[in-house]
Amino acid sequence: MLFRSSLRRLFAALLLLTCTLLPLASPVYLSADPGSGLSASAPAVPDNEETRKLLEQTLSSAEIEREIVRITAEQQALESEVATLTRQSAAKQTAIADQQERAGAVVRAYYMGERDGLLAALLSAKSISRVLALYDYYEIIMGQDRDTLSQYETQYKDLKKTIAAAQRSSEELAGLKTALQEQQKRVLALNEEIEGGIQASTDPERMGVLLEEFSKYWENIGIHEVKTYFKALSSAMKHLPQFVQNRDGVLVRKGMTYNLALKEEDLNEFLVTQNTLFKDFAFHFKDNEITAMGKSGGLSLTLTGHYTIQEEPVNGLMFHVDHVVFNGLELPDTTRQALEEEFDLGFYPSKIVSFLHATEVSSSDGVLHVKLSLSF
Repeated sequence: MLFRSSLRRLFAALLLLTCTLLPLASPVYLSADPGSGLSASAPAVPDNEETRKLLEQTLSSAEIEREIVRITAEQQALESEVATLTRQSAAKQTAIADQQERAGAVVRAYYMGERDGLLAALLSAKSISRVLALYDYYEIIMGQDRDTLSQYETQYKDLKKTIAAAQRSSEELAGLKTALQEQQKRVLALNEEIEGGIQASTDPERMGVLLEEFSKYWENIGIHEVKTYFKALSSAMKHLPQFVQNRDGVLVRKGMTYNLALKEEDLNEFLVTQNTLFKDFAFHFKDNEITAMGKSGGLSLTLTGHYTIQEEPVNGLMFHVDHVVFNGLELPDTTRQALEEEFDLGFYPSKIVSFLHATEVSSSDGVLHVKLSLSF
């Protein structure tokens, strides 16, 4: 009897644990591609602050590990490039040595006056036939000298470019090695904190399962969903100049300048015409801060950033990602930087009219303001 009672209590405990760990329903995940085939449910994010912190640290750890893999691959490619450039530089230095000696001989000949005799002979010739013969000879000598100096100059410039490229690659490689060491230190420290947090929780085993489940969800689905939004935004932004040009009241000329005032409701309307994904997604313009929020089923995304003016390589408004919150969890800086580099969310006034040049940008009270000048 006692054995049956203990068995029932054990079964009830297991059932309670299973219900706690597994969501009651499978929420629809957000995607611009319904045919992607991903259907796993997003793990529920607890309201407990300690657990949320551990989840954010787990995300950071996973993303830093991804960054370490990227940096390592880039480092290996750069090491190969530096080695190749170094070999090319050595080969070119050997090849140029002979040409350098010839060029030096030419320069010394002019400096020592060794070519003056040819010119004197030409000027003192007694007959036209003699002048023409000496002139042909003089032209041959001068032509050879010019070719020698020109070839040396070309080879010398090529060598300098190769040496400069090798130096730049070496400096970049040194920077990558430093970045790699820093990221390795970060991930080690994070993993120690995560392990400490797991052990300090009321149920370490359950906490470990939750973190592993969330980590797998992020790697298999989460990061792809975030990139889906960014890809759709990047694609839509390419068509924004045409929308601005055709929308009455958005672009107003004042003398030699133009003022662009884009309302958030106009932008949100435009985005829906570009992709139905943005039906549940909206931009908001605040004091020099731009926020975009979207939610569908069990997934949510909040993007916060700001615009700055870029002059090179082309004038435009560049969007900088300040915060990305996925399902209530802040994504790490490495993810923000990677998304900013991979997806261009910039706005280029020259796409409206070729001679327009952005000089100022700000946002407030639901409106993005851009001052444009004429640049010919």
